[in-house]
Amino acid sequence: MTIEPLRIVLAFMLALGLATPVNAQADYDDLLELHEDLREYMVPGFTSAVVLDSGARVGEAYAEPLMREKLAGLADFEARLDAMPVEDWERHEQVDFLAVRSILNGYRFNLEVLRPWKRDPGFYLDPLMRVAFTEIPESGEELETLRSQLAEVAPMLAGARANLTDVAGDYADLALHNLENSDGVNHYHPYREVPPPGIIGWYDDLLARTRESRSELVPQVEEARAALIGFRDWLEAERPAMDSPAGVGAARYDWFIRHVRMIPMTAAEMLVLADREHERMTAALALYRHRNRGEPQIALSASAAEQEAKIAETDRIVRDWLESEEIISIPDFVGELGANTPYIERPTGPNFWEQIQFRDPIPDHVHAVIPGHRFDAVLAARDERPIRGRYSEGSRAEGWATYLEEMTVLAGGTDHTPRGDEYMMLFGIFRAARVPADIHMQHNEWSVREAVDFMRAQTPWLDEDVARVDAEIYLRRPPGYGVAYTIGKLQMDALLADRATQLGENFVLRDFHDEFMAAGRLPIALIRYEMTGEADEVALFWDTPPIPAP
Repeated sequence: MTIEPLRIVLAFMLALGLATPVNAQADYDDLLELHEDLREYMVPGFTSAVVLDSGARVGEAYAEPLMREKLAGLADFEARLDAMPVEDWERHEQVDFLAVRSILNGYRFNLEVLRPWKRDPGFYLDPLMRVAFTEIPESGEELETLRSQLAEVAPMLAGARANLTDVAGDYADLALHNLENSDGVNHYHPYREVPPPGIIGWYDDLLARTRESRSELVPQVEEARAALIGFRDWLEAERPAMDSPAGVGAARYDWFIRHVRMIPMTAAEMLVLADREHERMTAALALYRHRNRGEPQIALSASAAEQEAKIAETDRIVRDWLESEEIISIPDFVGELGANTPYIERPTGPNFWEQIQFRDPIPDHVHAVIPGHRFDAVLAARDERPIRGRYSEGSRAEGWATYLEEMTVLAGGTDHTPRGDEYMMLFGIFRAARVPADIHMQHNEWSVREAVDFMRAQTPWLDEDVARVDAEIYLRRPPGYGVAYTIGKLQMDALLADRATQLGENFVLRDFHDEFMAAGRLPIALIRYEMTGEADEVALFWDTPPIPAP
């Protein structure tokens, strides 16, 4: 039932004395209480990192009876939420209500459909990389934490074997690849001139470092490494029987997109939009290359020092432009934000990101540093609102950051660089190519291999490693992360158009961006409702139907 019919029903009941007026503020307090109760209820969470940090044994913590119990308990939260008279609340409170509904729907989908503890070996392997990356402490609490984490590796992987009863073939293949092979991208990994070969290789690296500095840890590292090798051998032996589909299927995908990500589109609609965006940006790239045909190609950085200098200069130019052209407010507490692409010399040459960033850092600087992800995170860290300060939706985060790429071109932020517009289009082309890859993998129509081949065919300069890492992310994360970039960007474009039309000559770009950021990292459709009052998109989200059958 949408908001307007709810109003009519409530008014009728009040007239007959069948209902009593409610205190909207008190009911909003009930929402805050439900939100806190739900957060507490859903511990342990859906990553084994939570279990690894807590010291709980995965075999016990993720036993099927516990997960069934958690799933059954969600009905009480859903009933509490459904009973709230949200139609009488202020608009910003209704937005928070929908945000909590999306969180609750997401928990149900994880417990009922995704079930990573049963389906994905990588669920147990991902946090083990972080342990291997550890700089070995000399003493104190950090050393004890490392000891306890190493002690959990073997029992965690033993529990994993018991829990992994419905493994998807693509998930198993990705886990086997990652156990023995560098991902070829190595972002957020400690620098090594030759990257270790996969997770087992990183435990070899950890073992060598403990032998040099903390020899008493060697037996624990050896035990953890042996457990990883045993897990790999088990996966190889069981792989023929691991043939479940990795994707969630078409109907369930659309359910998740609408009721968890709260994107008011279907997969079919997103495919059409992404195809158009790919055509538009490919055409734009051809035109920019024609315009720049007399310009030499920008040379790749030849050293870390040269790349650091490029980044520093880009950061100065971007910040000056944001302020002088009144693009967005930068609070005084926003300091240095670093960079997103480390300088790495590879025997195979730069990967896709590096081919662009080592020439001109501006595309990823606006996307991932300022005013994109890192700037976004600094603002979010200061958000003390109980719901919005803890909420972060992927299509909002990636949609905002991707919107910034073309916005920077159109608003004049690349005027200083001869080929910056070309590089922005290359980023956008890759973003658009992700949409079919995400959707067709989740629909179980493409394998990872087919998705990789498609994205590479669609994207100039795209290499095998970056394409494979991206395909893995969009298959293994909850559905719709791969579409978040292009579709979220299109939602941002639409919101900008709505607000500019509403305000006419009173529209101010900096005010628009500041208001958007102040709304928090909620789904863009919810922010649109709050900013504009337009309710057509959120009308799709008030009621949550059952998750479709497979």
